[in-house]
Amino acid sequence: MAIRQDDNRPNRRFGIINLVLIGFGVLLLFSNFLPNSAAQVPRVPYSLFIDQVNDNNVKRAYITSDQIRYELKEASEEGAPTLLSTTPIFDMELPQRLEQHGVEFAAAPPQKPSFITTALSWVVPPLIFILVLQFFARRSGMGGGAQGALSFTKSKAKVYVPDEESRVTFADVAGVDEAKAELAEIVDFLKKPERYAAIGARIPKGVLLVGPPGTGKTLLSKAVAGEAEVPFFIISGSEFVELFVGAGAARVRDLFEEAKKKAPCIIFIDELDAIGKSRSGSMGVVGGNDEREQTLNQLLTEMDGFAGQDKPVIVLAATNQPETLDAALLRPGRFDRQVLVDRPDLSGRKLILDIYAKKVKLSSSVDLDKIAQATSGFAGADLANLVNEAALLAARAYRTEVEQGDLNEAIERVVAGLEKKSRVLQPDEKRVVAFHEVGHAIVGHLMPGGSKVAKISIVPRGMSALGYTLQLPTEERFLNSKEDLEGQIATLLGGRSAEEIVFGEVTTGAANDLQRATDIAEQMVGTYGMSETLGPLAYDKQGGSRFLGGGNNPRRVVSDATAQAIDKEVRTLVDTAHERALAILRHNRELMESISQQILEKEVIEGDNLKELLASSVLPEEARLAA
Repeated sequence: MAIRQDDNRPNRRFGIINLVLIGFGVLLLFSNFLPNSAAQVPRVPYSLFIDQVNDNNVKRAYITSDQIRYELKEASEEGAPTLLSTTPIFDMELPQRLEQHGVEFAAAPPQKPSFITTALSWVVPPLIFILVLQFFARRSGMGGGAQGALSFTKSKAKVYVPDEESRVTFADVAGVDEAKAELAEIVDFLKKPERYAAIGARIPKGVLLVGPPGTGKTLLSKAVAGEAEVPFFIISGSEFVELFVGAGAARVRDLFEEAKKKAPCIIFIDELDAIGKSRSGSMGVVGGNDEREQTLNQLLTEMDGFAGQDKPVIVLAATNQPETLDAALLRPGRFDRQVLVDRPDLSGRKLILDIYAKKVKLSSSVDLDKIAQATSGFAGADLANLVNEAALLAARAYRTEVEQGDLNEAIERVVAGLEKKSRVLQPDEKRVVAFHEVGHAIVGHLMPGGSKVAKISIVPRGMSALGYTLQLPTEERFLNSKEDLEGQIATLLGGRSAEEIVFGEVTTGAANDLQRATDIAEQMVGTYGMSETLGPLAYDKQGGSRFLGGGNNPRRVVSDATAQAIDKEVRTLVDTAHERALAILRHNRELMESISQQILEKEVIEGDNLKELLASSVLPEEARLAA
């Protein structure tokens, strides 16, 4: 995208009035250095003045607070009076001394200012004030120019005009075919609005893009502007909110005024939830004078004001938290369309990898289909980062092309973190980690579901992982059965179970496994209704953001008996999965010992070697009964 400068920016050349003001300022500055009568009178020490008074040589004196001017009785050679001056000091006896020696003395009469001094004192200060105001007005953008220190009410939106070189189109966006199909109608309306107006159709004024972070909402909005070839205003919701009350509403007005001048165009507001959160108590006291609430009210008003315009202005917005938005924003006539920009599926990930792979030198042996299959759940930004990490690894190793191993290592970096080669484990700790990870691998290999064990490593990674077992999906799945979830819990408890069988005790290494296993069990009982005792009821409230995750699901108000029943069911699910993992590992004890010895020697087992080792594992009958 190419940035286009505003056409109405202020002229930076100084005008005639500026030159006049500068001239007056210079004149005022030098007026202090103009000669005056007081400056021409010779100055003598105060002691000489006192001696001349005592010698009766002084005829008269004029006294001020900072100067004494006096005239001698003897005239100069030219016949003019001899005038001298001195600086007074604190002398309380001076009036008596002057009176004793017959000196006429009085306070000096005030000097009448000249015409130039009067003009300068009355005219120049206001003119200088005007000059300063004009200077800050230019700097602050009050006349429609650049942003500055005083531009509280000016919109900070950046204006992009697509050109052939930097234009983003739908061809640059992959993995969101449904969203592109929805927005293609917006593009068609911007190109041919008369076709819709002829039949009486009304195009949506606002389109809200919702989805997880990194799925390409901003890129998709730029593609709409690129396809329609219209100006594109982009601004973040947080840029409307300022310390000064009313600044956000004024910026909204200014943004829409500028957009109307450049219509047809597109306004894109990123992170709309920064100003569009519900007013029903979410921003403090209902009905208060909150700054964000004023900004939201102005946005609602401006979106209603598009009716009757000849040239369309389309408002696109993006958010990760659509559930927090005010209902007035989502009603028909404003953001009356919501377009889901979700994480890509398998084919979408392949297309995204193809796009970003063209930007790096890729080896001919690279199989992007395998990479796409191994990156289930990755968003578009994650895939872009994956390709970039692989390119960095290749460059670090002084290779000229990105190879398959670089991409596989990049996946592990994203999933498990960076290798911690400086974290050296003690021999006994290393043995515990080896059995722990092999326990995960054997149980995970025998459990149902769409994942396979691809790698076992006892190399520390990330912040706390002393080892890891990498499972990659074999198929794209969107639903999990009760049996699948129970298998996931058993797999998570496989590491702890291996420690119990081999060492007869447990360590702190299973802390994260226990947390994840407990979360799955609680969701099965409280959210998915997979408990025969409690029935198909939801005991957890859906809290937090649907796309951001990490939200707490507080339990509904239930009786003590129901709460105890929920806790009992969760405990039963975890205990059953634990017994299942123990049964599997006891039955495959020799295999677990064999794989553990190999991984202690090699530190990493993967590929066909791992596949052959795990193929000899057997699911015992008691494990089937536990399921």
